[in-house]
Amino acid sequence: MPINVLMPALSPTMEKGNLAKWLKKEGDAVKSGDVLAEIETDKATMEVEAIDEGVLARIVVPEGTADVPVNELIALIAADGEDPKSVTAPSAGGAKPAPAAENATSGGGHKEDARVDEAPAGAKPNGAAAPHAAPAASGGRVFASPLARRIAKQEGIDLSAVAGSGPHGRVIERDVRAAVAGGGAKAASSKVTEVPLPAAAPAPAAKPAAGAPAGLTTDQVKGFFGKDTYEEVPLDGMRKTIAKRLTEAMQVAPHFYLTVDCELDALMKLRETLNASAGKTKDGKPLFKLSVNDFVIKAMGLALMRIPAANAVWAEDRILRFNNAEVGVAVAIDGGLFTPVIRKADQKTLSTISNEMKDFAARARAKKLKPEEYQGGVTSVSNLGMFGIKHFTAVINPPQSTILAVGAGEKRVVVKDGAPAVVQMMTCTLSCDHRVLDGALGAELISAFKELIESPMGMLV
Repeated sequence: MPINVLMPALSPTMEKGNLAKWLKKEGDAVKSGDVLAEIETDKATMEVEAIDEGVLARIVVPEGTADVPVNELIALIAADGEDPKSVTAPSAGGAKPAPAAENATSGGGHKEDARVDEAPAGAKPNGAAAPHAAPAASGGRVFASPLARRIAKQEGIDLSAVAGSGPHGRVIERDVRAAVAGGGAKAASSKVTEVPLPAAAPAPAAKPAAGAPAGLTTDQVKGFFGKDTYEEVPLDGMRKTIAKRLTEAMQVAPHFYLTVDCELDALMKLRETLNASAGKTKDGKPLFKLSVNDFVIKAMGLALMRIPAANAVWAEDRILRFNNAEVGVAVAIDGGLFTPVIRKADQKTLSTISNEMKDFAARARAKKLKPEEYQGGVTSVSNLGMFGIKHFTAVINPPQSTILAVGAGEKRVVVKDGAPAVVQMMTCTLSCDHRVLDGALGAELISAFKELIESPMGMLV
């Protein structure tokens, strides 16, 4: 029976992908770990690897095909002893392949990942392997779908102790959920503290306001304008995802905003001193060159640790508080943006943050970031100072609970010691999710940030 290759889910937000290129052709031998194809997601181009051996018998979805749904059949692999010529693709509109034969590929560029899948027919709901399924940890390496890995990580389940009921004994979502329900083996220490929310009476469902405008269709919008006055630009996956997620963020997360002015004179002097002291590489280039944004990232990380209740995200029925600060940084690219995350920003030196951000920015513009490099985070920094923007507010990127909008540094006249003085100032606005942070807590967080920016030596100790 042929092995079905399905469109993998390469990130939690992925619903469709573009099949950019086949790296194997029909008739080619396939070994475990071979790269079969390149898939374009809403954020990056990633490789799909095989985890079974055989011959690529049929390519069902040709390269260049856009918007292929996750779990759609894209190819068939003839198993050992099977005649590739006898393998036929299902007719268009036919039934989808049986789950028992699905999931022949991994879910991305990492060999330890396997794609999202469903339990095969006959799998037992208690997580025990179906007949002929091998234990998930039989070879030391655990084969599991990304969804199963994600749930196991969230619930603290040790995947090596879970029996897989997927194809070839792989651990799938049903197995992990069964292990959670049955009190399965917990993994080593978790770094997240869950804070249960107090029970409350459910609020009545909100009714739409009378006369509230409905969303306009494409034809309705086009009807307002002359036919020759515009050019239609199709949406790519990134722009669709940005539009969907940030619209949901504004509808679901109740935003409020806190603005402070930060004096930069001490920071600018320290930055100049540190950059002048940077060592040189063999070709004479400085080992680092700190930007104001590097100080902002570090200050946000330390501020979150000083105000631990703000170092948290909303998780529907609870709040998750973190032991380290993870700070995302918005990087603009053509057609959208990435938000790579500086992990443990509170512990890293300014030079490490600076070099890490330069690497992230370069790979973001080339769309070479891995999902784990731009997913997660507790807060983000969006800096438009280089465009001369003095003040703006930013939309929170779920599941994060805050985002800091940073304006341009400029000279302003202020009163110091009872007399006018010219200082360099920067306006910053913190957007807060009111489900996680109340006004006073948000004020504590941005006040801690302001103190670190204005007394930057505190970031070096």
